[in-house]
Amino acid sequence: MKNIDQLIRLANRIGDFFEAMPDRAEGIEGVADHIQKFWEPRMRTAMLDFLQESPDGKTPTAALNAITLAAITENKQRLTPKSPA
Repeated sequence: MKNIDQLIRLANRIGDFFEAMPDRAEGIEGVADHIQKFWEPRMRTAMLDFLQESPDGKTPTAALNAITLAAITENKQRLTPKSPA
């Protein structure tokens, strides 16, 4: 199993949790906030690189759920790690 498959599975679990929120915008914000706060920069970079290579967020082995894909694509700039100065 590739590392991206593990990241996708983790991101989807986060999305599943926030999917239960009655306000979809709040759920999307929750997913993005969680990823920004708790994922290492290299994890976020790997996910963003994966989405850059696969704009629909799908591969033969894994796919992001809708809320997770929306959270990451709508917050791409915020989730992009800062370059070391």
